[in-house]
Amino acid sequence: MAEAIHSHAPRFLLLRGGAIGDFIATLPVLQALRAQWPAATIEIWGYPHIVELAVAAGWAQSVVSLDRAEMARFFVPEPQFTDAQVAAVRSFDLVFNYLHDPVGQVRSNLLLAGAKQVLSGSPIIKRGHAVPFLLEPLQALALYDEGLVPTLDFPEELRAQGRERLRARGVRGAPVAVHPGSGSPSKNWPVERFVEIIRRLQANHLEAVASLGEADVAEAAVLARELPDLPVLEGLTLVELAATLAECRAYLGNDSGITHVAAAVGLPVTALFGPSDADVWAPRGRGGANVLRAPEGELERLAVAAVWAALENA
Repeated sequence: MAEAIHSHAPRFLLLRGGAIGDFIATLPVLQALRAQWPAATIEIWGYPHIVELAVAAGWAQSVVSLDRAEMARFFVPEPQFTDAQVAAVRSFDLVFNYLHDPVGQVRSNLLLAGAKQVLSGSPIIKRGHAVPFLLEPLQALALYDEGLVPTLDFPEELRAQGRERLRARGVRGAPVAVHPGSGSPSKNWPVERFVEIIRRLQANHLEAVASLGEADVAEAAVLARELPDLPVLEGLTLVELAATLAECRAYLGNDSGITHVAAAVGLPVTALFGPSDADVWAPRGRGGANVLRAPEGELERLAVAAVWAALENA
């Protein structure tokens, strides 16, 4: 099939839902396609606030939101497509479907709409680590580079904005970024221990900056009380946050989407795992990831001394 896509600069469509970490683990699919077909046009149907990371890094050219009402047609039997939808689907040489599609409804509807070829990959990781598993469908194109790691390289303009963002918060050099939250309280190391780590960093003349999301209200309150002068990154788009993290020296966080972003921008990452499976979801990136697994999956049992030692060796 790979030979059949050489007559022109190909157009690829990738469909991907899921959370931040799910998308980051899929970046190597885009990287492999871009390496094989540098002039390809790649469009992603996904969640724009996440997928814009790939556009900013040059892995894709455009994004269409899966939340648009007309997208529902691809998920139901006997869909009635608009002329624009048919034209869009037919414009692609190959469609990569990473949506949850247990009975093949999305695949069959894409073909019904005129897709020339559909390669499907399950978003449910069934064996091994997420990254090589998600790359497996590309073997149909004779692409076998399972050693790829998620990579986000941004243009200098975005990097410069990241540096300015840090300077505006009083950070002089390259700080250690700390993200004490995640999408689930059960995946969070106690915030008071993050406070202790930050104090140790400051005692060792290392700057720190905290990253906080909308779900991190409790963590934000503790940091504001215990470390009122700590620089904080909040209220940023994902691209803005990622470009700012790229200007840091190292990263500490729980099993979260932001931890995967930090690894993808190339930081040495220290990731704290409790109940989730690090064999599947450990972050991967050029800077390396030191994964600490909590005893019996209970993060309360993960000692500050162990986290500090890991961070020192990052």
